[in-house]
Amino acid sequence: MAYDEAFVKECVERLKKARIRLLASNGFYGMLLSHVPFALDESCETACTDGEKIYFGPEFMKELSDSELEFVLMHEVMHIVLMHCQRQDNREPQVFNVAADIVVNSNIMHSKNDDPLSITLRKYGESMHVAPNGGEGYHYTAEEVYEMISSKLQKAGINPSGSSKSGGSGSNDESAGGNSKGKSKGTDSDDGGGKEKGSGGSSAAGKKGQKTGGFAKGFFDNHSKWGTVDKDKQDQLRDKWIKHLEDAVGIISIIEGSNQCGSVPLCAQRLLKELKKAQTDWRTLLANFIQEEINDYSFSPPDRRFSESDFFLPDYNEKDESVKNVLFMIDTSGSMSDEMITQAYSEIKGAIDQFNGHLEGWLGFFDAVVVEPKPFSTIDELEIIRPEGGGGTNFHIIFEYVKDKMEEPPSSIVILTDGYAPFPQEEDANEVPVLWIINNEDVTPPWGKTARIKIE
Repeated sequence: MAYDEAFVKECVERLKKARIRLLASNGFYGMLLSHVPFALDESCETACTDGEKIYFGPEFMKELSDSELEFVLMHEVMHIVLMHCQRQDNREPQVFNVAADIVVNSNIMHSKNDDPLSITLRKYGESMHVAPNGGEGYHYTAEEVYEMISSKLQKAGINPSGSSKSGGSGSNDESAGGNSKGKSKGTDSDDGGGKEKGSGGSSAAGKKGQKTGGFAKGFFDNHSKWGTVDKDKQDQLRDKWIKHLEDAVGIISIIEGSNQCGSVPLCAQRLLKELKKAQTDWRTLLANFIQEEINDYSFSPPDRRFSESDFFLPDYNEKDESVKNVLFMIDTSGSMSDEMITQAYSEIKGAIDQFNGHLEGWLGFFDAVVVEPKPFSTIDELEIIRPEGGGGTNFHIIFEYVKDKMEEPPSSIVILTDGYAPFPQEEDANEVPVLWIINNEDVTPPWGKTARIKIE
């Protein structure tokens, strides 16, 4: 049916006001939603996302209260942030949809430790948020919950692969979550906000339930648009939302004084770690790089095992895995985009993580000047070091700083850069080994060791 202009304007205003309310009451979600366009779509009976936009069925939106609308918006934007639309792979769609909704709903419910948020819709009941093992969904990834559900279905003699591959998500029953009496911890409802057990449900949900042994009895969250975004865009979306997530966590943490409470979901830091992994095998790379110095191997002529490689074949001493006194320098000049700096920062976080705390050193930034490097030995210490810069690039100043300002020279210098500047002479390094991490295929340093990371 056609909707008049007044109704469309009313919907637009409701969505804008909902986003503003969330900025005030749950800033984390409000900030994330500021990056998402909305659309009315008659083909979407309820609400859905394709990973780029959030779509509302007009009739569904009419029946939502303001607080219910806020919950639905938080639900959909969490699917976007967690890239659920692209993470299904070869998994059975309906079961993965349920798993993803459990994770999302639990995160929303527990966004405020002292005041759990409502995840209930009047028409559909309380949304499912408990994994089949009885634990809250925010402790797990969608893939982990998927395996729990699949295992439980198989034990009940239900083949998950035999279920419908249509969009939309199902709800729980004794097979998917909870116990045989339908009393799972905290809920006996569906995946996305389905009706409570015994309250009926839509005919679409009923058909899904028939194909999964009563698995689905009602739902609000439609997943029919999942996987519809062009694959060429998926990496771009991933990088964009990693940045938005980092920004939101950082800002809310400053405002509220801690990233362990308030409106930031309890799993936010874990999600960042899960979504953003270093490309480089730092444990292998640095072990070989440092060991070459210890064994007094020659750095000239260049060792071809290392040149132009993303990883190196290791044969290092497992008894001493510690790497200390490494000076990491990130290029923050004008030619380095936010995405490039973010990726460089992620690489160093990945290095610490891969060494399980046995990596110590300094992190500094440079453009035309050096920002004084700060010491770190843990991820927490690294995360309080913030990028500074934005001018021109000068590699010489790194080595001048080491010579003039550091009481003891570092064991090695790792420079993450696009390389678009004149390179100094090798003698300027004063025999300190240098590893260049270049984010393109165009620049090759004339000396030192080189590895590359990709920036999409």
